Amino acid sequence: MPENPAPDSPPRLITVEEFFDSPVRAGAQISPDGTRLAFLAPRDNRLNVWVEDLDGDEPARCVTADSTRSVQMYHWTDDPRWLLYLQDRGGDEKWHLHRVDLDDPDAPAVDLTPFDGAMALLMDLPRSRPGTVVVALNNRQVEEFDVHEIDIASGEMTLLERNPGNVAGWIPGPGGELYASVQNDDGDIEICRWDSAARELNRIALYDGADYPLGMFPVIATPDGGGLWLGSNRGSDRTRPVRLDVETGEETEVDSHPTLDLDTTGLVSPVLPSPLILDRKTGELLGVRYLGERQDIHALDPGFGDVLAALQALSDGDVGALSSDREGRRWVVSFVHDRDPGATYFYDHATGESRLLFRPFPHLEPELLAPMSPVTFAARDGLPLHGYLTLPVGVEPVGLPLVLLVHGGPWHRDSWGYDGAVQHLANRGYAVLQVNFRGSTGYGKAFTKAAIGQFAGAMHDDLIDAVDWAVERGYADRDRVAIFGGSYGGYAALVGVSFTPDVFAAAIDYVGISSLPNFMRTLPEIARPFLANNWYLYVGDPADPAQEADMLARSPISHVDRIRTPLLVVQGANDPRVVQAESDNLVEALRARGGDVEYMIKADEGHGFVNPENTIDMHRAAERFLAEHLGGRTE
Repeated sequence: MPENPAPDSPPRLITVEEFFDSPVRAGAQISPDGTRLAFLAPRDNRLNVWVEDLDGDEPARCVTADSTRSVQMYHWTDDPRWLLYLQDRGGDEKWHLHRVDLDDPDAPAVDLTPFDGAMALLMDLPRSRPGTVVVALNNRQVEEFDVHEIDIASGEMTLLERNPGNVAGWIPGPGGELYASVQNDDGDIEICRWDSAARELNRIALYDGADYPLGMFPVIATPDGGGLWLGSNRGSDRTRPVRLDVETGEETEVDSHPTLDLDTTGLVSPVLPSPLILDRKTGELLGVRYLGERQDIHALDPGFGDVLAALQALSDGDVGALSSDREGRRWVVSFVHDRDPGATYFYDHATGESRLLFRPFPHLEPELLAPMSPVTFAARDGLPLHGYLTLPVGVEPVGLPLVLLVHGGPWHRDSWGYDGAVQHLANRGYAVLQVNFRGSTGYGKAFTKAAIGQFAGAMHDDLIDAVDWAVERGYADRDRVAIFGGSYGGYAALVGVSFTPDVFAAAIDYVGISSLPNFMRTLPEIARPFLANNWYLYVGDPADPAQEADMLARSPISHVDRIRTPLLVVQGANDPRVVQAESDNLVEALRARGGDVEYMIKADEGHGFVNPENTIDMHRAAERFLAEHLGGRTE
């Protein structure tokens, strides 16, 4: 049973703003020469990039000036003058790559990829060609990414290779060579070498595409030019790092964990750390991240092992984002923690000096936040399910109102660490249960593939089994259970109230799918050629009438007449993945029959809110809505 050492009474009501306003600082990275720190901090109520000297007294200065949308991704270059960052427009995910001149505070940022409607992906800052950046760009054909090299100082762009039409992803090699990941007509994944002279792909290895619903991750060229590091589960239920010889196609296991998968959560979020920790100067592999109930890092380099031990001594959390100078002497690390989010430290391995640089949310008192406890139970068919239970502080953990919080994807997973939504709900007196239902990643490929054909079926049964477990253990009051989720989790919330309407007293659908066929037909063009191993395999192809009929039968829009649970729907108007029509159609159908539904749309958001005032509005509405229907605390 999770233990919750708590005071004798509930803690103060922490305001919605305290949970969801911008952090004071976040996302720190040390410069390659080890003298400066870059980080994200608010300017004009938007996160922008700031830079300060690590050893001096000069105040930090803001080097970007985005007043419409927070910056989320930035990169140091090898030249201390230039910094790069990515930005989209209103959540449309059409990223542009911008350059900042750190030597000229008055110079505006320069858009290095100024193509309307195109998406730029930063692929590499090649060590062999300093001063350049390699990008994949779909300005020629929206579903085909070509490879370009950009001179960072001048902005001059050179086309390196044009996509032959079937490359899903390019992998740059250390000497300028290119490799490619291709999904063939059978849905299998081919790892290929690109022959630039003949302009053709030569296959190195073939992988069963069904084992990789979102493609292989990571895929990184080794610095010696002779191999690729892959996250592979060939011949195993577990994903581990291997070295693929680019001449022979042979796999060699680099490392493995007896029970855990490689941490591939970074596949769905570019701001999450890579599972492979690389030497900044040489590109050699230093360590590997695995993820179970908590993170486990294997150090593959003895020197890094010493650094890792010193870093881990700084916090009882898990090592999160990690950066070092070129020499591997000076390090900046942020920690994943359930109650002390993102605490960021500086560490000098030569001197042993360490110091706390900042806490992103210094106003959040860890002792007032709720511990997130791993839990395990069996589904009705005996499949082991893993998740996390967060119980409110200062409250007897018996007969509580419960919020079942469902992750997106579904090819993703919940993991241990701070989650503002979880802590907000716990502070309001709710038990919060997160379950990695079948189809989630991180528990072996058989567990993920157990979800094939099980949308609104066994995947949903797992969620109901989780509620039953919490009720039977005495944590939850069966009459006060809500379901809340985003993306796939929003679909799960809608399935909850349309397929099992008696289970939930309230539901919140955040950018969720209401019609599976419509969702697939309106996916971005860049995603549609690569659906064979995920949506088509797991749900069906809407081009086939029989499969479309089955998909409609698994869609909440087809069962609106069953919905009698109070519902809050939240949508971003610019969402390119789950378009606004998914929410509009459901809300209109419910309102036509007098259903109890509230609808929030934000005109400047996409698939997940970024701007703090919108996030605050959503969670304030969720707080009021849940208090009305479940009886939790409210401001």
